[in-house]
Amino acid sequence: MSHDDFPTDNPAVVTCGLPYANGSLHLGHLRTYVSGDTYARALDTLGQQTAFVCGSDMHGTPVAVDAKKRDIDPEKFALKQHKKYLEWFPAFDIDFDYYGHTREETNAELTSEIVLELEERGHIFEDEIEVAWDPEASQPLPDRYVEGTCPYCGAKARGDECDEGCQRHLEPGEIKKPVSTITGNPAEYRSRTHKFFRLSDFQKYLQGFIDRVEGTSNARNQPREWIMGELEDWCITRDMDWGIDYPDELPAGRDTLVLYVWVDAPVEYISATKQYSDRVGSEEFDWKAAWKDGAPEAGAPDEADPDAWAQTDSGEIIHVIGQDIIQHHTVFWPSMLRAAGYNEPRAVMACGFVNLDGDAFSTSRNRAVWADDYVESGLHPDLYRYHIVTGSEFVADVDFSWDGLAERVNSELVGTLGNFCYRSLLFAERNYGGTPDAGVSEAVAERIETAAEEFRAAIDDYRVRGLGEAPVALARFGNEYIQRHEPWKLTDDDPEAAAQVIRDCVQLSKALAVLMEPVLPGKAAELWAQLGESGSVHDVGLEAVHAAPPAEFGEPAELFDQLEDETVERLDEQLQARIEAADDGDDADDGEAAGTETDESGADDAGDMEPVTDERVPFEEFKQLDLRVGEVLAAEPIDGADELARLEVDIGVETRQIVAGIKQLHDLGELPGTRIVVVANLEKSELFGVESDGMLLAAGEDADLLTTQADAEPGTRVR
Repeated sequence: MSHDDFPTDNPAVVTCGLPYANGSLHLGHLRTYVSGDTYARALDTLGQQTAFVCGSDMHGTPVAVDAKKRDIDPEKFALKQHKKYLEWFPAFDIDFDYYGHTREETNAELTSEIVLELEERGHIFEDEIEVAWDPEASQPLPDRYVEGTCPYCGAKARGDECDEGCQRHLEPGEIKKPVSTITGNPAEYRSRTHKFFRLSDFQKYLQGFIDRVEGTSNARNQPREWIMGELEDWCITRDMDWGIDYPDELPAGRDTLVLYVWVDAPVEYISATKQYSDRVGSEEFDWKAAWKDGAPEAGAPDEADPDAWAQTDSGEIIHVIGQDIIQHHTVFWPSMLRAAGYNEPRAVMACGFVNLDGDAFSTSRNRAVWADDYVESGLHPDLYRYHIVTGSEFVADVDFSWDGLAERVNSELVGTLGNFCYRSLLFAERNYGGTPDAGVSEAVAERIETAAEEFRAAIDDYRVRGLGEAPVALARFGNEYIQRHEPWKLTDDDPEAAAQVIRDCVQLSKALAVLMEPVLPGKAAELWAQLGESGSVHDVGLEAVHAAPPAEFGEPAELFDQLEDETVERLDEQLQARIEAADDGDDADDGEAAGTETDESGADDAGDMEPVTDERVPFEEFKQLDLRVGEVLAAEPIDGADELARLEVDIGVETRQIVAGIKQLHDLGELPGTRIVVVANLEKSELFGVESDGMLLAAGEDADLLTTQADAEPGTRVR
């Protein structure tokens, strides 16, 4: 990494904390992902080569516990949640370059490779420790399977984290007064042998790292006391059968042992970057240049000179996380990277909590505004993005309410940003057919450059809020400028002066489209199109703020609609009813940080059914579908595609090649010989470069294949 201002010659990787694949996302969770997307887009605008990556965390006790509650295989359960995330993130214009999951082969292999490197270099040892045990269930209780009291602050805590108090990471055996979450009975402690990472070997290194890491102040200050104190070694295995198996020799008498979820989860940052690089080619983005090139040799650094390992010619790795997982990203993760010979993070940006009407979101009590709630409200995603990015400084808590959202939208987006662009472009189109034939005045050019400098400074200072404030401040200047010069009074008396003013305003509007793109990508694209610009605003650089707009463009439309009181009242009534229902429930609350790994969700819809549509299809129209029984002859995965498989299907009259998204939902080796139902007269398509001639029918998100009860021959018509 460097400490130079962006853009640098090194590739950048922006990541967000992985959401556990065990429940629905609410607007609190989305703060981190919107902020990460905003920051990655801003780096792109600045000309920094950037990969924005993330993935679903498939492992650990949160997933295992929730799958067990529903009597579902944890892999199927996690994959179902993962598919939901793939829908929710685009709904908020969160545009990952690659979004994978920790169960993918690349992550399993890379995690094992890193752990074996640590083993080889002597950074891992075995030790016997006391772990919580449920005598009634006759099983160990790792992490979320046990609750009790934090030994440091006395708050109620989970087995691996004081989530309601000091938020400190807890090692197995530390929690006081343990209670089994399986039976609800008091737990006892028993001795078990586990694997440990020699974190204490890296104390001097971490003391140097915490001084040079960039990002937010809380990410540097919160773990400092821990790093400067007595640093204990880290238990990296768990008594579970769900996770990535420990890749080397197990302790005596142990048949299975999996890696602690916080070992393989951050490795997904590297794995997702690698998979992105594999997809686009190393010429487009080289994952090794970001994560490996320039890294010091693997191993523990010389304690006498920890700063000797400060890197200057390597990737710019930036983690955007919730404040409750700071220790994982500033203590455990950089030590693993250092030990295995990877580049350390340049910056850690940790955001504050999102509160709901002054109180914490609670997934378990359904006290939340869910992602689906917002999508179904019909509101544009940019409204939430702007509100959550500019509602407070990044490290501070931000309060969400529909009233608060409406106030900011109506005042700043409608009244300031949208008002300036609409009045400027409408006047320009009606009087000049587009951009007047005049140059930009020096004062306006300087103000645009000031806004661009504010944009650059916000990136270098890791101030996501500043990225949203810069365009609104420029629009405020524009409103004052057009009001002060009153071009509508000049068109007859001084047409040259009128043209000059409107030329300035059109240029300001173009600058606004460029500057607002990271926070308001959808509305920026609309404004770009209204200006008659070619190409995409998502692809232009910051220098475009000074480029001349097209000479001609059409009549503009309002960018933002006023949020009416009736809409706000309706949404607020729905929310208040939910809050009252939550408050009438038990007192438990899991107050979560925004964008952290998600927990058990009271809004999980695993058992909900999608309502039947009211729109009916005429029988004659239905008869146009040619549904046939087919027999799968062969099935194989498509290289490079996460979900897709290629099937050869006998439909009686011929053999068809069909591409289906069932790669991770079925054992492909067991499919040959299966009778399925195929839409035979569907237009051909191409998926991931492979032609698909037909479509198989399947039920639900688990892709339960539609089969025949008896032995209908391939080619038999389904009626």
